[in-house]
Amino acid sequence: MPTETAAPPVTAFMLVKTTPEWLAMTPQERVNAFTTEVVPAIKAKTTGVRSRFYDTEFYSTRVTDVWVWEADDHAAYQLLIDALRETPFWDRYFEIVDLLVGAENGYARTYGVEAVTTITT
Repeated sequence: MPTETAAPPVTAFMLVKTTPEWLAMTPQERVNAFTTEVVPAIKAKTTGVRSRFYDTEFYSTRVTDVWVWEADDHAAYQLLIDALRETPFWDRYFEIVDLLVGAENGYARTYGVEAVTTITT
């Protein structure tokens, strides 16, 4: 599999832990809070951002959820973080435990080699 020459998107693994305020809400209140307080801020301030969400609370006590954010570039990622910090998402509904940011197969691009660590069976 040849490596791409275009700049890879930024991928961030956002490890979060739910707060007592978030857990005190009913599931419908959580959906309403996220769709009315968080999503509009993201959509108003960013372009080129995508996310996936993973529940982990049944496997971890330190991190309850993992958000995988992909951004077209570092500027889009920065706008995403700025947008989230201006909402109750950041440190009110969720404690941000860690941010792990990287570029998929960055080593392959750097050295001009095949991305042998990406495996499909």
